Parts: sequence; structure tokens; C-alpha cells
Amino acid sequence: MSPVREMGQAANTFMGSLKEQPLSLALVVMNFALIGFVWMQGTAFNTQRQENVKLFLDVQKEVQKLLSQCIVPPPQQFQQRGDLRSDDEPPLPRPRPRIE
Repeated sequence: MSPVREMGQAANTFMGSLKEQPLSLALVVMNFALIGFVWMQGTAFNTQRQENVKLFLDVQKEVQKLLSQCIVPPPQQFQQRGDLRSDDEPPLPRPRPRIE
């Protein structure tokens, strides 16, 4: 027998069993519908995810551009203004008392 004839017989047998048991046909249809629904949801999720990633990257570029325009004075200017106090270190916290 040729492979085409065997496949035709297998398909004919399968369709005959589905005609005899309509519940199994309904289950097959529902499985295909579920697969289609899951594929559709996955596609929609991936599209939304790509848009979110693009927006996030655009915001990151804007922030990077703004930060690159900031001027940070050299450390000597900090010390002249009194912002950095290298001599006046804050005191360390006291050690916790031991509880016995």
C-alpha cells in the first residue's frame, strides 16, 4: 500500500470515530480553540511587552541625556564651600548593650 492510501484510511477511520462520538469531536474543536486563544493572548502580550520596553528605553535615554548635561564641580570647590567636611566626621554610633 502507498503512504497516501494509508494516510487516507487513517483519516477516514478518525473521522468515522468522530461521527460516532460527537463529544470527542467537541473536545477536539475546543482544544483547537484553546490553542488559538493561548496563541492570541501570547501575541498580544508580546506586542505590549515590546511597546513597554521601547518606552522604558526612551525614558532611559532622556534621563541619560539630562544627566549628561549636569555640571558637577570639582572636589576642591565642594571643600571651599564647606559642603564636604573631611575634618568633622560624624561620630560613630554607640555599640548596643549586651542583653544577658
